[in-house]
Amino acid sequence: MTHRSQQTWDLDVIFAGGSKSQSFHAFLDDLDTRIRHFTDACDDLVQRGNAESRTLAQLVLDMQEIAARTRESGAFISCLTAQDVRDTDAKWLLGRLQHMRATFTSALTSFNELLTSLNDLAFDELLAQPQISDLAFALQERVRRAKEQLPAPEEKLIAKLSVDGYSAWGELYDTIVGRMHADIEIDGQHEEVSMGQLANRIASAQASDREKLFAIWEKAWAGEADLCADALNHLAGYRLAVYEARGWTSVLQEPLEINRMSERTLHAMWRVIEENKRAMVRFLEAKAKLLGVNKLRWEDVDAPLCDAASNKVSYEEARAFIVRHFARFSEDMAKFADSCFENRWIESEDRPGKRPGGFCTSFPVSQQTRIFVTFSGTPGNVATLAHELGHAYHQHVMRGLPQLLSNYAMNVAETASTFAEAIVSDAAIREAETDTEKLALLDEKIGRAVAMLMNIHARFLFETRFYEERRKGFVKADRLNELMVAAQREAYQDALVSYHPHFWASKLHFYITGTPFYNFPYTFGFLFSSGIYAQALREGPAFAEKYVALLRDTGRMRVEDLAAKHLGVNLEEQSFWQSAVDLAAADVDAFIALANKLS
Repeated sequence: MTHRSQQTWDLDVIFAGGSKSQSFHAFLDDLDTRIRHFTDACDDLVQRGNAESRTLAQLVLDMQEIAARTRESGAFISCLTAQDVRDTDAKWLLGRLQHMRATFTSALTSFNELLTSLNDLAFDELLAQPQISDLAFALQERVRRAKEQLPAPEEKLIAKLSVDGYSAWGELYDTIVGRMHADIEIDGQHEEVSMGQLANRIASAQASDREKLFAIWEKAWAGEADLCADALNHLAGYRLAVYEARGWTSVLQEPLEINRMSERTLHAMWRVIEENKRAMVRFLEAKAKLLGVNKLRWEDVDAPLCDAASNKVSYEEARAFIVRHFARFSEDMAKFADSCFENRWIESEDRPGKRPGGFCTSFPVSQQTRIFVTFSGTPGNVATLAHELGHAYHQHVMRGLPQLLSNYAMNVAETASTFAEAIVSDAAIREAETDTEKLALLDEKIGRAVAMLMNIHARFLFETRFYEERRKGFVKADRLNELMVAAQREAYQDALVSYHPHFWASKLHFYITGTPFYNFPYTFGFLFSSGIYAQALREGPAFAEKYVALLRDTGRMRVEDLAAKHLGVNLEEQSFWQSAVDLAAADVDAFIALANKLS
């Protein structure tokens, strides 16, 4: 095992001193000054009623710099709050940044007013400015989106009220999770764990312990259900009020626009998934048979097929495996991944006090990335680590592009991560020394397909129906449980014997203020990357350059255009999605054949 220090990230190289960092406080002071100057400049030009193209061009450059510094600040604070959920100083910093973001958002409303007031000739003159010409897509998109919103004064008020009337509810949820812990007992050993640690323990536990641990998990979230229901209802209520004011009739308008995709693409994807659930059900039935039960419980879906302890992987072994197999696709990708380990860009220590889950965040000013996971040595942890390194590589290849063209959406962000995960998963299956080990690894891989095609589908169904009811009034915790179980039953084709009623409370994604419907982009990324991965297998290492070119375009194209340019496919038709789902179905066939061989 590596030394413990190698599994904690180095944040001091960015801002020394953690949440008490003097250099970070100075950075925030400078950001605040930049935002105020930008605000004054925009308001002054709005009042004067005209602006020269060169003046607007400078405002665009100022906006880019502020956006990069705001992202840098947010990334640092996210790292602080994730590594220690009890860091109250970090929470104070988040509150300060939220106010600054609101001020900047308000200023951007004035900036949008300037852009939308330009006639076609004046706008073309702006785009003709040498330092602006590369930003045409971003500026045209900004104008189009601005025209779908309220007049500037109303949008400014929304931004101001969001600090305490919107973002605060997401922060409340973080506070709830931060104070949660569980007391567990395994093999006579008592342990106090965070919710993130408990999730890992459930995933790797044997049947009797798994049932007991999941009961503790469900009970813990049930104890916080009323507070979580308050947060979820008020987040949704705020969104719905804003949508109504803007004249938006569909709750999908914002998430689809954020992800730069059409509703036709979304529906084509879900139709194919709904028509092909049988393959996933066959897998769940086969796994139940292997585990000696008639039907799986919710907590059994990700259960290991063999003793988790026998499959333990050290951190150094995970590093070597990932880097070696990344190199088979791209030496550049492998070299970058290895540098993430070497430079301590990864926080992976298994300890109390960390938030659940994992993420990758970029520091555009420092030109660095940080990855957050909790590594307990399971094969699934290795896949998660590869997944987050895929995100990091995506950010790495975007370097050198203007900030406005580096803002790729969540759905394509999940492409690089899932692609990297597939490289490592398939390599592990190929190198399996026994059929039993190969079966366990296939189980891990198909389990992720189940998550994307069933679990995420359940989240989408739940959120869609929750918003329908929220329009009529507050939705109580008991009703949220009913909606959640109904969605899970439908998404899993009633293939399980028990479900997770409080999933809506335990899943952070429902409480992220900046991205509503934080679900379908995962499935999009999973299937989109499957198509890309299939092409990579056909073309071999020669595809690496094409892959980088695709990633670099993710911030300056809508996804339909991206797919047409780089893959030659139409995402609004079902054929592409069918070919991607077929790959997952083929894995199921291989799993069942191997299971029958071993039985």
